Amino acid sequence: MGDVNGDLNANSRYRSTGDPQLDKAVHQWLTWDKNHRTRAQLESLVAAGCLGDLRKRLCSRMSFGTAGLRAAMGAGFSRINDLTVIQSTQGLYSYLSRYCADLSRRGVVVGFDTRGQEESGCSSQRLAKLTAAVMLSRDVPVHLFSTFVPTPYVPYAVRKLGAAAGVMITASHNPKEDNGYKVYWCNGAQISSPHDKEILRSIEEQLEPWSSSCWDEGLVESCSLRTDPLTKINSCYMDELTSLCFHRDLNRICPLKFVHSSFHGVGHVFVQQAFLTFGFAPPIPVPEQKDPDPNFSSVRCPNPEEGASVLELSLLLAEKENARIVLATDPDADRLAVAENSDGCGWKVFTGNELAALLGWWMFFNWKEAHPDPADSQKVYMLATTVSSKILQAFARIEGFHFEETLPGFKWIGNRIHELSKTGNTVIFAFEESIGFLCGSLVPEKDGVSSAAVVAEMAAYLHNKNLSLNQQLHNIYQTYGYHVSKTSYVVCNDPPTIQKIFSRIRNFDGEGSYPKTCGGEQIVHIRDVTTGYDSSQPDLRSVLPVTRSSHMITFTLQNGVVATLRTSGTEPKIKFYTEYCASPGNSEASRLEEELRKITAALLDEFLEPERNNLIRRCV
Repeated sequence: MGDVNGDLNANSRYRSTGDPQLDKAVHQWLTWDKNHRTRAQLESLVAAGCLGDLRKRLCSRMSFGTAGLRAAMGAGFSRINDLTVIQSTQGLYSYLSRYCADLSRRGVVVGFDTRGQEESGCSSQRLAKLTAAVMLSRDVPVHLFSTFVPTPYVPYAVRKLGAAAGVMITASHNPKEDNGYKVYWCNGAQISSPHDKEILRSIEEQLEPWSSSCWDEGLVESCSLRTDPLTKINSCYMDELTSLCFHRDLNRICPLKFVHSSFHGVGHVFVQQAFLTFGFAPPIPVPEQKDPDPNFSSVRCPNPEEGASVLELSLLLAEKENARIVLATDPDADRLAVAENSDGCGWKVFTGNELAALLGWWMFFNWKEAHPDPADSQKVYMLATTVSSKILQAFARIEGFHFEETLPGFKWIGNRIHELSKTGNTVIFAFEESIGFLCGSLVPEKDGVSSAAVVAEMAAYLHNKNLSLNQQLHNIYQTYGYHVSKTSYVVCNDPPTIQKIFSRIRNFDGEGSYPKTCGGEQIVHIRDVTTGYDSSQPDLRSVLPVTRSSHMITFTLQNGVVATLRTSGTEPKIKFYTEYCASPGNSEASRLEEELRKITAALLDEFLEPERNNLIRRCV
């Protein structure tokens, strides 16, 4: 690793960019960065006069989105690399030391996934070691996992070990170029306001690396304050997982076969163990995707949410092995996709909303078996993000438990679980439509490992009753009302265009006047969480917290369709969500789907104008 000690003369050979602010940023980077690969990247950009690229990389910093700091790996203050991870950890230490009196006793947990990028030398493992080194240089104990782990293991360890905070180096299901820095608070939930803003402020006050120790990967091997929590945490997690297993005897004799893909990530070993914990034989792994591969070589994109197009190898193996169910965890194993072979009708890949209907039904069904007194349900909650299906609300209305919505992002769910537990309430299921599920409250984060085992048990139980998952889904809809939904996105790589699109919507019929119709249907309510406006409230103020850093507008139509447009917190996308909620007994699913298709197309064409704004439609 090349060493640079901030000698001014070392930078004088680089020609000026002609922009004093940019020159200063270039000089600062080359003075501080000790990773010879990212230094070389920046030097070549300066030599080639790539001013636009240099400004993008150096003249802005990352901020906390729905999943922490996330960006492409490579040189620059707006990217994930050795220097920005050291800076972020210095800021985190500074904030924790002010906020947490016993930081030096409690320490922090650090985990990482399997990502890496040869050209910048930024593997998740290396970045985790640098995170640990910064904390160790300040005599803070670090519980650093010795190998890659699922993202939910970090918040689980934070709570189990009583740590002050946790950091997970992951970009989840993002493209291979990306990485991220996810921060968990002492309650195990991902940080939200005001902690996120305060930590960012602390980062900006601590930009210069404190000492050479911050760059010393070897510190994690030599320092006595570093421990490896892997064996203890894995053992405790699998033990506690049994609380979600309701039919082990049935599982042991289950004739169903399951295929599992870990999408070249962390999931293989952990899902195998979870299956054994539930009494199942291990699922059949997809051999090409079983082992870690930071290039995600066998998939178009490492996101199982994309459906059949990225599950191709899993479905082929399942057909060959005569397995009825395919389970796919994303690269950091916090999300779960499920597909089922419906006899003679091909494969059904369930949406996140459909899986939530099944899992929500299953968790309440088993809870009710153990708590027959209806009064007990007064302390039971289910949670979902506001862009997710309202099916849990329909369950709650009929079954007598509580349902609440949160803003998008599991950090809001995690923090709400913590709040509810303080008043003696129990959250038995929570989800976000982007295939993020939490069964029980083992950990205040979405968890693909536990969800995979729970889905397997549900499928085994239903199979014993001669029912498929898809048949049971339709039974649920007959009882609680059909909930037909559509979720997709368009890609927009130009932030000013996104601003322009949402500004046009907010001034659609003149200044400050939102659209009045969509697809010929009257819009009866509008909620704009970005501005805090909600036309359905007496005071016109949104009940959900205002989030000015991203755009999110929800339209409720006369015909009962609810449609939301929002910017992604982790990718250059505008996401759209539509749902038609029918009352119980209304089984005209095809009519509902046709109506929804019409509204969804109008939402896109009338409000986003994809062709005019050069938006890239999702490839399915």
